[in-house]
Amino acid sequence: MPGASAFAVRMAESGPAGPVPPQLPLAFEPFLYLRPEHQALAPHGGPVLSFYLEEAVSGRTVAQLYIVLDNQDKVAQSPVQAPFGAVQLATGLPPMGLHQLLDAAERELAGRGMQRFLLRSYPFAYDPAGAATLAETLRQRGYRVALAEQNYYLDPARDYETHLHPSERRRLHKCRRHGLHFEQEPPFLLPAAYAFIEACRQERGQALSLSLARVQELFQRFPREHFLFSVRQPDGAWAALTVAIRVSERVLYNFYPASPLRCNAFSPVVMLNEGLHAFARASDLAVLDLGTSTLDTGPNASLLRFKRHLGGVAGLRLSWERAL
Repeated sequence: MPGASAFAVRMAESGPAGPVPPQLPLAFEPFLYLRPEHQALAPHGGPVLSFYLEEAVSGRTVAQLYIVLDNQDKVAQSPVQAPFGAVQLATGLPPMGLHQLLDAAERELAGRGMQRFLLRSYPFAYDPAGAATLAETLRQRGYRVALAEQNYYLDPARDYETHLHPSERRRLHKCRRHGLHFEQEPPFLLPAAYAFIEACRQERGQALSLSLARVQELFQRFPREHFLFSVRQPDGAWAALTVAIRVSERVLYNFYPASPLRCNAFSPVVMLNEGLHAFARASDLAVLDLGTSTLDTGPNASLLRFKRHLGGVAGLRLSWERAL
């Protein structure tokens, strides 16, 4: 096992173009949200510190951490707006290396007057070994779990219909009998699709987290990672829509699923997920992330039950906090 001298921590502060990228090649595929070009799009207004753990022997970067500073409230966060941040690490990185990275980050934050450090990690399903190593390391360092969320995902290797709850299987068959069908939509329909999704959310008293301009920017900047999928009725009208995001070569995230109340009798979102499941399988992806189901008041019990009925596999996503 390598000793502490096998690693070095490189730190850089963001410039006008956004976070400074690593100087050495990464020893892992970075999640979309942990790529410098994606970090640069977040309109948070604060400086971003980039920490990279470099391994001398391999000549590679084996862990990375982006931190946004709020100098007014003296809070450091990873991330501010993205679904998750925290430390992404290479397979097999020993905890000692992770401690070295966090030692350097905490010293820098304390030296800049930060008083609290918040980390929102990725779901365990994205990288089970890495998430477990990170969680245990943070626990040893005195971080507390500020929020533990249930995260459900579909396994594309498992048959979709077989693992549906009988009630959802009946709804899927009803969609088929009435001629509903799954489609991948062209990106030029994004404004109309966004309006549809927004109207569906408003019917349920919910708001969208991103503006149309922001979603369009993401599609334009990362066209290979953003997709628009639908379920259409025989007359061509939309019965369900979603924006799906390829977070990595393993993970597809069902980001913005929506269906109008008028379609409740069909539950076309069941067919929508069937199509996403087939797309993920055809793309050799290992995880179809259905997201968390957390409201301001706590877990959304009905949504969690629906995800279980889809055959969702339960997972965990943790947010951490520590005083500096």
